[in-house]
Amino acid sequence: MTTQLGLPEDIQACLFDLDGVVTRTAVVHAAAWKETFDAFLRERDGADFRPFTDSDYGEYVDGRPRADGVRTFLASRGVELPEGGLDDPPDARTVNGIGNRKNELVLEKIRTDGVEPYEGTLRYVDAVRAAGLATAIVSSSANTRDVLRSIDAERLFDVRIDGVVARERRLPGKPHPDTFLAAARDLGVEPARAAVFEDALAGMDAGRSGHFGYVVGVDRVGQTDALYAHGADRVVKDLDELGGRA
Repeated sequence: MTTQLGLPEDIQACLFDLDGVVTRTAVVHAAAWKETFDAFLRERDGADFRPFTDSDYGEYVDGRPRADGVRTFLASRGVELPEGGLDDPPDARTVNGIGNRKNELVLEKIRTDGVEPYEGTLRYVDAVRAAGLATAIVSSSANTRDVLRSIDAERLFDVRIDGVVARERRLPGKPHPDTFLAAARDLGVEPARAAVFEDALAGMDAGRSGHFGYVVGVDRVGQTDALYAHGADRVVKDLDELGGRA
């Protein structure tokens, strides 16, 4: 049985990813990663370098913590770099240096173009809260709080587990389920009574391996089959499709 929110009746909490689910920032991150990696590969391999692709983004980077994305993608190209430090400059040839360059580009794009929310998601979160369900934002981004404040949405989430909190608590990021599990724990809800909302394949893996009660894939880029293959119970193009009538 499902409720008017399109969820099983025993769900008590909803755990939402940020980029690509709540805000239209996934494309900003993808563009920043491409610019960063293409510059690195061009410098390393010359004019015949193999560019970073949308498939690379989905398979190796999307949804993962920044440093994990750097490591995972470069490993796919047979490249290994020293870790460096969290405060490495953006031109350092280290995992953290490349990650910091990407973050610098993201912040520049956000400052220039602003952040746009998915209105269907905001309506759905409002309906979820009106129905008495708890809510959390779960993101690998260290900029989560600033992004939510920029769209006046921080108030919509009872708990925030983001890149800052994950680092403080030493939580491994997606595809590990630990950040989602921490959000459920902070809300006082068992994972089996919580629903996960994700657009990234790594997020699907996290939702399934964490044994959450329901996993919703949000398909913004035409990867419905892949979202199902990675563990989605249902895939929608926008959360409005779930109903959103408390």
